[in-house]
Amino acid sequence: MLGEPFSLVKWYLDCVTEAGDLAIIYCTELRWHGVHLHLNSVLSERDGQFITRTSISHYQLNSAEGKISADLPTFGVTGTWQSDCSPYERPVYEQEAGSIRWNCLQPRSIVTLRIGERQLRGLGYAECLTLTILPWNLPLKQLLWGRFVSPQDSLVWVDWRGSYDTSFGIRNGEECSLLTVSEVEVAIPDATLRIESGVPLRSGRLGSTILPDAPMLGKLFPRSVFNVEERKWRSRGRLSTGDRSSEGWVIHEVVRWES
Repeated sequence: MLGEPFSLVKWYLDCVTEAGDLAIIYCTELRWHGVHLHLNSVLSERDGQFITRTSISHYQLNSAEGKISADLPTFGVTGTWQSDCSPYERPVYEQEAGSIRWNCLQPRSIVTLRIGERQLRGLGYAECLTLTILPWNLPLKQLLWGRFVSPQDSLVWVDWRGSYDTSFGIRNGEECSLLTVSEVEVAIPDATLRIESGVPLRSGRLGSTILPDAPMLGKLFPRSVFNVEERKWRSRGRLSTGDRSSEGWVIHEVVRWES
């Protein structure tokens, strides 16, 4: 049906072990113009390099009572994320044509994950983004996003810049304002996260990093989507307040939209 509204639901789940081994899982469901697609993607380390594998194939993902279970049979991936922090949900952008709703289901998770023969156990993070507006129509030029997780604390930040600006953080399940945001530091009213120089996980345009294994999307999306530039890192971070600090892993990114 040509009149079918656009709907995209994107899950992001990650896990980082104490030693820094990591995996990032994306599960996306798209409905538009009579098309119904399931896209799943795994970013993980292989032979000393971080690679992204993407497939248009079915996956199973269940979320209930603070537990998320994921099964991506194409990549031999199964895992569970058990919530260890209160969830937080809010709109990021709303207008008559549609909206973006962000659901931070697990600011900190206890994760058990299998990728092929590899087993990962560590702390993680899980969110779900729901779009009912065409992504290429968003008033967005640059996005800084990241999440810090330690055994004691969690912090996630969203800094959206364009003709519409918004920024906010979620610390230990509660919303907070962002004073400054950069690739090396995030400051909130009562704490500062300092981010060390990290390991690049992925860098380049989406057309060459995530989407080359999904050529069907080229028939649906304009070229501008494939030209979106993304840089993503894994880094150590320290969150400090006046009387204490905690150390953990940071996954953070800068995304730029070309005009």
